[in-house]
Amino acid sequence: MRFFGVALAAATLAVAHPAAAQDGRLVGGWGGALEVQALKLRLTLTVADSAGTLTARFVSVDQDGSAFPAIVTVNGDSVSFQVPQILARYRAVLVGRDSLRGEWVQGAGTLPLTMVRGADAGMVVRRPQLPQPPFPYREEQVAVQSVPGVRLAGTLTLPPGDGPHPAVVLVSGSGPQDRDETLLGHKPFLVLADYLTRRGIAVLRLDDRGVGASTGSFAAGTSEDFARDAAAAVLWLRARPEVADDRVGIVGHSEGGLIAPLVASRTPEVAFLVLLAGPGIPSAELLVMQGALISRAGGDADAEVQRTSALQRELFAAIAATADSAALHARMREIGARFQASLTPEERAQGGLSDGAMNAAINTLISPWYRWFLRYNPAPALRATRVPVLAINGSLDLQVPADENLAGIQRALAEGGNRDVTAEKLPGLNHLFQTARTGAPSEYAEIEETFSPAALRRIGDWIVQRVGPRP
Repeated sequence: MRFFGVALAAATLAVAHPAAAQDGRLVGGWGGALEVQALKLRLTLTVADSAGTLTARFVSVDQDGSAFPAIVTVNGDSVSFQVPQILARYRAVLVGRDSLRGEWVQGAGTLPLTMVRGADAGMVVRRPQLPQPPFPYREEQVAVQSVPGVRLAGTLTLPPGDGPHPAVVLVSGSGPQDRDETLLGHKPFLVLADYLTRRGIAVLRLDDRGVGASTGSFAAGTSEDFARDAAAAVLWLRARPEVADDRVGIVGHSEGGLIAPLVASRTPEVAFLVLLAGPGIPSAELLVMQGALISRAGGDADAEVQRTSALQRELFAAIAATADSAALHARMREIGARFQASLTPEERAQGGLSDGAMNAAINTLISPWYRWFLRYNPAPALRATRVPVLAINGSLDLQVPADENLAGIQRALAEGGNRDVTAEKLPGLNHLFQTARTGAPSEYAEIEETFSPAALRRIGDWIVQRVGPRP
């Protein structure tokens, strides 16, 4: 899930002065959506006349309703909204009275954005599964010491009674995640923790290093570092008097499903694993497959998909073969420039990258996390995993496709002699385990369901069957 969102980067904003209200053409509510790769992020814009001066506020509907004030400047039909809080700017032209057509500029990226008057009214996010207090269990804010300089903040939920209770550590997918794995208004780990705790299972969920109240640097970390954090969380949880120290497992989602076997293969204290859309094939192969599936779901022609897949393979091969960062950056620019030159003028206008955007993309690909991830094959850690494993995927998962990855997980575990393995493909579910239509990431925000009740039951039933609760 690392590709979600628009990267925030430092940028120099021109000094702007508040605009006079003029004829009030902009006053009112507006709505539109940014399309970030395969993801749609809805925005509302409210413009008001405050004592003769225009004021404005953007709300990111699908990102917890975060609100950002904007400075408005107007020149005829051209208008600019600067958003200093997130280093962004919306430049648009007022078309008639009911449409703003322009570009959203943030960091090195530029995206088209059309906003329509009154469209904000229908942009209501409903997340009916989000748990509401009072809860029939205890909740405690905690901190877990990992490696030096990394202290992980989180929430421990404990079933009623003294225990000892079986317990799990939740390990999130890729990208900087908070303890609830918050995405587009959904909080999958909050929903999962609530469900499991009501089933008699203690749950520890943590902000990633460098996220929320946790210390350390996320940007400098790799999955290897995050595995150390997860191992520290397991040992911390086992030491709690309310927890049965021989019944502590890991539930990992997406990249968390890659990290969980890494921890279990090295940490004998782990009692079981639940892999939610966990990778079972080499990472470089997985990313090419993921990109092709999402592109096709977005309507790209086969020729375009194949061309992009070929570019990915060339980039990934360069990363695998080049250790020196400066040499790798130069090689990546060469590959990117050659790809850009192969585009028609129309393709370049629609999907070409500016130099700044290309540099930003290259810097992401040569980051410590990507370089580690692209070289990683999950098979050795899975072969070394001896504990019971439940691996589940949704049949509509386009990010970690079910058939190939479940087969890879089963094969590697069998090669290592692990016979306590349950692998299941759950029909109609996407990468987030939502009931979906196509599985495309563009649906994630539109779906009200956060976590399929059928998937929750399968996870809870399997854990209870393996490790309790016991009297």
